[in-house]
Amino acid sequence: MDAALIAALRNVLGEAGLVGSGSRLVPYESDGLAMLRHTPEMVLLPRTTAEAAHSMRLLAEAGVPVVGRGAGTGLSGGATPVEGGVVISLARMRDVLEVDPAGRLARVQAGVVNADLTRAAAPHGLFYAPDPSSQMACTIGGNVAENSGGPHCFMHGSTTRHILGLVIVCADGEVLDLSEPQPDPSGYDLIGSFVGSEGTLGLVTEVTVKLTRVPPVTETLLAVFPGLDGACDSVSDMIAARLEPSALEILDRLTIQAVEASVFAAGYPKTAEAVLLVELEGSALEVDVTSKDVLAILEQRGAIELRKARDPLERRKLWAGRKGAFGAMGRIAPDLYVADAVVPRTKLRRMVARTAEICRERNLRLATVFHAGDGNLHPNICYDRRDLDEVKRVLEAGRMILQECIAAGGSLTGEHGVGLEKLEGMDMLFKQADLATMCRMRDAWDPERRMNPGKLLPVRACREVRTNPLPGVEARDAAAGAES
Repeated sequence: MDAALIAALRNVLGEAGLVGSGSRLVPYESDGLAMLRHTPEMVLLPRTTAEAAHSMRLLAEAGVPVVGRGAGTGLSGGATPVEGGVVISLARMRDVLEVDPAGRLARVQAGVVNADLTRAAAPHGLFYAPDPSSQMACTIGGNVAENSGGPHCFMHGSTTRHILGLVIVCADGEVLDLSEPQPDPSGYDLIGSFVGSEGTLGLVTEVTVKLTRVPPVTETLLAVFPGLDGACDSVSDMIAARLEPSALEILDRLTIQAVEASVFAAGYPKTAEAVLLVELEGSALEVDVTSKDVLAILEQRGAIELRKARDPLERRKLWAGRKGAFGAMGRIAPDLYVADAVVPRTKLRRMVARTAEICRERNLRLATVFHAGDGNLHPNICYDRRDLDEVKRVLEAGRMILQECIAAGGSLTGEHGVGLEKLEGMDMLFKQADLATMCRMRDAWDPERRMNPGKLLPVRACREVRTNPLPGVEARDAAAGAES
């Protein structure tokens, strides 16, 4: 980052578009995985796609690593600048460019906050369905990078199902405009390959999203259980009965106590061992029929109390408790490691018990809250990062939980991404040939591997691709492998 490059970037972005002093760089050292921190050399804050593209061209000419960043709410270290370089934050790109009620779509800049998109669509009877727990802060661009989920993705699907188009700034600064929705697209699915790529392929600056009609009726149920087993079994029974709630969320006792002691207090019974939140959407008849079937299952599985939200205010309060659970954990310990893995829903009960056992063996406090309908577990391990031995035990527990989930037929991540946190786990889940294929796709987008280096794919795996090119790969790639 020489003086000439900094001056050129300042000329593009203005003084407000550069963050370069020591103390002002501290917030950009990590995302929500605060135990892993690295300081960038500079942070850029473009306001438009043109500014982002011009900046990327300058950085490409200088060979500077680039890390894209949304709101920094990620939990896997995806926005942590492990090789220094430059963080490009899209925080100033906050415009809703278009809401098209007839086409049920919207175009937004990447820095638009998830909840603000739904607010913009609400006057038209529409909403944006993917709803991460951090939706009051996380941005659409970040959601695209991580293929974010959320409670209501059980019915509506994760981010990738709602992305119709993207404007991408490539590693060399070229702008690839894929923003126009294609009713019957031909050729390779570039948008699909980009969603969930964790910033390793390029920088998203604008997003075209699908909007969903607000359902005629929404009903929220709270079931209180004397143990986690009954709550988990209720979820399995609902899936087996082919019922279709829009959300199924479980919170354990420690989580309930933290929530009820915080500003997110939702009225959960403090003595409950577990609560299950069930939400139903549809016509009045659909909701009525499904509700009766759900209540029968909850009673059969031993629910000791059943409530229905009486009005929208009570419904919002119940969900505020669930979505504020991570923040509420600050009352238990100064730091929180939020694990993220997926198991078949029939194995929820066993895996919940196993995660508790793993943490108990290492003298760690565990609070469990998870998207039960998706089999997406979030064991929250409370710790203090100043205690290095405890940090070591937390990371060991995290690795063991991932191993157990994969052995049970699950996956590494449901919605938080791989980032830095789960790099080792990629070898557990994928064969070397699979990783090599992913590395070659990454090279097609970013041959110099400057985009978010050290994330998603093990460095060793991508190095081997460079040194062992497939037949027919250009000599340039072979030479690059020899240099590495």
